[in-house]
Amino acid sequence: MKTTGCGTALVTPFCADGSIDEEALRALVDWQIDSGIDFLVACGSTGEAATLEEEEWLLAVRLVVEAADGRVPVWAGCTHNCTRALLRQAVRLREIRGLAAVLSANPYYNKPSQEGQFQHFLALARAVDPLPVALYNVPGRTAVNLEPETVARLAAAAPNIQAIKEAGGKLPQFAALVHSLPREFKVFSGDDNMALAAIGIGAQGLVSVASNEAPAEIGEMIRAALGGDWPRARDLEHRYMQLMEANFWESNPAPVKTMLSLMGRCNHTLRLPLVPPSEAVRARLERLAGELGLLKYAPAPAVDLHMY
Repeated sequence: MKTTGCGTALVTPFCADGSIDEEALRALVDWQIDSGIDFLVACGSTGEAATLEEEEWLLAVRLVVEAADGRVPVWAGCTHNCTRALLRQAVRLREIRGLAAVLSANPYYNKPSQEGQFQHFLALARAVDPLPVALYNVPGRTAVNLEPETVARLAAAAPNIQAIKEAGGKLPQFAALVHSLPREFKVFSGDDNMALAAIGIGAQGLVSVASNEAPAEIGEMIRAALGGDWPRARDLEHRYMQLMEANFWESNPAPVKTMLSLMGRCNHTLRLPLVPPSEAVRARLERLAGELGLLKYAPAPAVDLHMY
């Protein structure tokens, strides 16, 4: 896997009736790429994958890959706590030409052992081979940690397991991953606010939530850090740290979709059990969007040629 830099964990826009807003999703992909983002992740946690039906999930991945049209790599989120169901879904991704990788989080709720996680991810890797697999360690959502030793076992057992999105929130775990894995294995931060620290230890990039709203700026921050321009990277982190925090004032992606709706990029509709932020949080988000100049990124209104 050659991917490095900043990738956006894309939201999945919905129409008011709850269906996928295909036009908005394609427009988001174009804007992200035009803003210089390095890669895209469809149907991750921020993409509300847990509440998408299987055909919707496959449609959303297909739409992102088609809209990207080879301009940047696209990863597809594919996670389940039943290994059999995961494999059934994962093999369908092989239908999508141009998909760059599969991103899969720890099995949630079951709380499997390290051996259980090893067997689960190994089965996934074999099912989608030769597609690359990126592991996703997010114990805050899944209740289990994927230990660096298990990641190293997986990398040795399955050559197509080539990356990890690490969102455990612990710098020693980043260090253990970087030091125990082959140099070509990619380690990405899964938390915006830990990205620079992780890169300082040896990570190769970030899978970002904040780049949904500020793709050019968050992308520049990551590329500056990877290029050794730490003063510029820290300046950008300082400016956008409150945005990184604001995206979790309520459950992700509720604040992100509210921000994007203020920016005119998509509807704020969410799938239950998620609901829009409270009015108080919405007001705080609107103030922050103004302070950061994000509202300037609203698309220009369409010109009605019949007026002339």
